[in-house]
Amino acid sequence: MSRDFDAGLPEDAALPGTLSAPLRAELIAFRRDLHMHPELGNQEFRTTAALKARLEKAGLRPRVLATGTGLLCDVGTSGGARSSDKGGGGRRAGSDTRPMLALRADIDALPIPDTKAGVPYRSTVPDRAHACGHDIHTTTVLGAGLVLAELDRQGLLPHPVRLIFQPAEEVLPGGAPDAIEDGVLEGVGRIIGVHCDPKVDVGRIGLRVGAITSACDRLEVTLDGPGGHTARPHLTTDLVTAAAKVATEVPALLARRVDARAGLAVTWGRLEAGHACNVIPQHAELSGTVRCLDLAAWRDAPDLVHAAIDEVAGMHRAKSVIDYIRGVPPVVNDPAVTDLLAAAMTGRRGSYAIEDTEQSLGGEDFSWYLEHVPGAMARLGVRTPGDTRRLDLHRGDFDADEEAITVGVELFTAAALLDGNRL
Repeated sequence: MSRDFDAGLPEDAALPGTLSAPLRAELIAFRRDLHMHPELGNQEFRTTAALKARLEKAGLRPRVLATGTGLLCDVGTSGGARSSDKGGGGRRAGSDTRPMLALRADIDALPIPDTKAGVPYRSTVPDRAHACGHDIHTTTVLGAGLVLAELDRQGLLPHPVRLIFQPAEEVLPGGAPDAIEDGVLEGVGRIIGVHCDPKVDVGRIGLRVGAITSACDRLEVTLDGPGGHTARPHLTTDLVTAAAKVATEVPALLARRVDARAGLAVTWGRLEAGHACNVIPQHAELSGTVRCLDLAAWRDAPDLVHAAIDEVAGMHRAKSVIDYIRGVPPVVNDPAVTDLLAAAMTGRRGSYAIEDTEQSLGGEDFSWYLEHVPGAMARLGVRTPGDTRRLDLHRGDFDADEEAITVGVELFTAAALLDGNRL
């Protein structure tokens, strides 16, 4: 990494933004409350209200997003926090006109049961759980906002910072497009975020320049044709065979039409056809996902997938109807913003606290922000050192070492200070 931000933190305060013991305890309690009351995408009313109340208590002026859940809040320069009115970004006339750094958190949970045992903060809502760490993400951005607001009151915050608490990350194509439409990026020049990683020890972060997640789209295909008796398949459109050929040959065909390094993969999760052993059906359905490692290939994927399905289905005289649902593009980390995160972490915990991370095949709607402004996402370690369990995201037994909250707050706070002091 180029270390564009190695100038370091302000020298007039030793590690400004370090969490006090009372605030750390409060943030842990806040996270546990969120964990006990998970809410699905676009239903995060309790979560939004809790965030709004705490930010207002700190003298900030958050604005609930137009969708009714999620909010944004600007922390201003010395003199106190400013309003986040849409279009103005809460910046005072005649102030530094450089764009703001935005800190983004996602606030929704997953529709799965919480299967953890022996913890007092297990979900109280049936079949709902914060099994992806969004409660950690939310708490770290809240904590950073509270710390930065205090620094602003002390005249130590060099430039405004925006907090974005986004709903519906788990709902394709994510809540980010609606948040962007609502103006959360107006006045923003860079954006950063974190995602919990149970393969990384707490106290460390994983960084990568370039694509750190993959694109993920959804695919629904219906095949139709005249059915008939299995004794006379030559007089029918043999839809079961046609569906099987689409399921097996389309992925293989795409593998020969796209650069292998793009990692374009169609994987089916559902195939349904027929109800009787001696009747060729008139209708078949397939559902699956399209994942892609490369942003340029993702942009071409719908046309390529449509053409491949039509070609294979046509060979078997099946009529195909394709519903290609755009999900999210890959998160492509900007080199300079990745350097900002590296310098912030180095300033707090040393370069040993940073590790390289591989590109994930999962999707993340943080990528939509990067279609508009440069940004970067870090993987936040949440594994207790020495823990040998193989925990993973989107599982009911997922949990995080709560020391990750302190690490995330320090990372966001240091990044905001470095970004504000850059030349």
